[in-house]
Amino acid sequence: MVLGSLAIALGAMAQASFITADGVAVYIPKDYDATQHQPSPIFVKELTPAASPSCVPLAASEQSSSAASGGASLRPVFSERDGKHIATIHVGQGVDLYGTGEVTGPLRRNGRTISLWNVDTPAYSVDGGTHLYQSHPWVMGLRQDGTAFGIIADNTWRQTITTDDDIVFASDGPAFRVVVIEHDSPKALMQALADLTGHMELPPLWALGYQQCRFSYQPDTRVKEIADTLRLLNIPSDVIWMDIDYMDGYRIFTFNPREFPDPKGLNDYLHQKNFKAVYMIDPGVKAEKGYFVDDQGMAGDYYVKDRDGKPFEGKVWPGLCHFPDFMREDVRLWWATLYKDYMATGIDGVWNDMNEPTAFELPGNTMPLDNQHGNGAFNTHLRYHNVYGMQMVRASRQGLLLANPQKRPFILSRSNFLGGQRYAATWTGDNLSSVAQMQLSIPMSLTLGLSGQPFSGPDIGGFCESATGDLLAQWTAMGVYFPFVRNHSIKGSVDQEPWAFTPEVLNACRTAINRRYVLMPYIYTLFREASVNGMPVMRPLFMADAKDLSLRAEDKAFLLGGDLMVVPSHATASPSAPEGATIAPSLKWERVDMAFNTIVPPSGGAGGASYQATLSQRPGSVIPLANLAQSTAEMRTDSLTLLVSLDGDGKAVGQLYEDDGDGFGYRTGDYSLSLLQATLQKRQLTVTVAPAEGKRAAADRTLRIVYVKNGRVQCSPWQHGQTVTMKVKN
Repeated sequence: MVLGSLAIALGAMAQASFITADGVAVYIPKDYDATQHQPSPIFVKELTPAASPSCVPLAASEQSSSAASGGASLRPVFSERDGKHIATIHVGQGVDLYGTGEVTGPLRRNGRTISLWNVDTPAYSVDGGTHLYQSHPWVMGLRQDGTAFGIIADNTWRQTITTDDDIVFASDGPAFRVVVIEHDSPKALMQALADLTGHMELPPLWALGYQQCRFSYQPDTRVKEIADTLRLLNIPSDVIWMDIDYMDGYRIFTFNPREFPDPKGLNDYLHQKNFKAVYMIDPGVKAEKGYFVDDQGMAGDYYVKDRDGKPFEGKVWPGLCHFPDFMREDVRLWWATLYKDYMATGIDGVWNDMNEPTAFELPGNTMPLDNQHGNGAFNTHLRYHNVYGMQMVRASRQGLLLANPQKRPFILSRSNFLGGQRYAATWTGDNLSSVAQMQLSIPMSLTLGLSGQPFSGPDIGGFCESATGDLLAQWTAMGVYFPFVRNHSIKGSVDQEPWAFTPEVLNACRTAINRRYVLMPYIYTLFREASVNGMPVMRPLFMADAKDLSLRAEDKAFLLGGDLMVVPSHATASPSAPEGATIAPSLKWERVDMAFNTIVPPSGGAGGASYQATLSQRPGSVIPLANLAQSTAEMRTDSLTLLVSLDGDGKAVGQLYEDDGDGFGYRTGDYSLSLLQATLQKRQLTVTVAPAEGKRAAADRTLRIVYVKNGRVQCSPWQHGQTVTMKVKN
């Protein structure tokens, strides 16, 4: 597991190494130039030696296999070859590797080479899908004994990662630091990663609902029609999205005077029906004198420069555009001020797209690598390309907070970088309407979660080309369990709304979406957990048992939190077979039929049963469920179903997080985190909801139990109070 002394002697050694936190070591090559890398966008604060007496600098020859040594068992060897600076970390055989960010391919990343260079890649077609819209210089390792490690290359320059017995980072830029994290479990590793790179802020509750989008819904009457149809057909939903055609000639921060003449009126209409409105803002500013955004940008000298020091111009949707230099603090502040009047029209969230950045008709579909940032004082675009999108959403988040300081910002970004979960959620870009890319969406979102980004998901149904009804039904029935749930399709494709195909497809989609809304108290609690300890909302099965080697490569099924396993209909040839027959046979979880009583009422027909995912609950868990609502604004937690699966001792526990669903009162204690406790004694099952944290007063509740055992459910009557009981059958 450790490097041999010969390899250490031959490698270019660090000039400084130190422990910065428990289980975290920093290695610095001898030719490191801090001005080429710092301040690092990855970390929430600069890496410095920890104050603890045990956190002393590491000697160059020090080797240790103890996780408590701060990562000293995995020491990088620095070298230079063919003009590239390289860090090599020997991990040996028998280690399963994960992470590497937004990537195509399987969950298990062994034997892969990944390029870190953000690119606009429709259907993941550029360079065979070896690099996509985001870059995460991070590798996670899981040893056979269940201990875990993570490796960060603190480097924004273009680079590659090779994952084998040796993990190799090879950069086009100057020598870079390497951070090694060692912990005794994947959960502890995710906590350490979040502590270093930042915790996702708690999103508004509405952002967790079902969302409907297209490139584009136009004019505004079409937007209203979509909203009306969702409500008419009783499809729970929270958000309607506006793509670029709402703009006047694709000029950002403007509205088409013919098709969207009254944006405030449109947004008010959506709000009256309990919808939120999310609008797109790209980075490209139309280069046009008299256009207020470009006039301000030129007057303030806020744009990226070409090699000759002139404002760079590149083509995007409006034609020739200027690009704000988001590396500069003053530019980010200017960008933030643009949102005040824009958000005053009633816009609720912002969609930052094309921010790799994309520039049409240029090599690599982006700006030249010798473009200048910081008015020439910082560095070239080769250094900053991969973090351009991250710094854009950083500025956008600041803008939303300036415009609406009492509301939690919601921003969705196509491009991002390791640590970017601090600023925005993400989706996996312009995927293809195909079965293969539907299946690929599972390991893609799992990998993002293992790379520090808990809030992600694909375009459900696929974006490029046209979906079939069968594909949409399958994808929706699976996609409702992802952290981010949005149906989105390209201009010119067939309509892709749940009602666009057959009654069976509509029923399948509606039933699946109903399930998500019933699960919303559990899902919101998971997001709160992610904001506190960095645990992914959507998790690989190995998180259920880090020592179970049979789970290491499983990426057809996944976990929603720690207590619910999701097996999509395509993952097994016989979805009706007992759970564990083909997926994760070592996990003896209880299968849950979500059609019990009136929790998910049939929506005409059989609800597309053949499309629905199989759900199984972890023994020893309690999952809180809401009554069905048509939006998160209507959801209530004073009436709850408690889904109980007991462990071998007749006990189960769970959690329920509650707050206002928006705003920041939770930061000063205006929330409630309740402990859900179940015990079975002499065939009497008792479940109690007991407040454990927060100043929020306990709700006056009506509760019932749904007891899961041997694939069957038993339901108690509704009971008033914080405790509910029932007699269970054999």
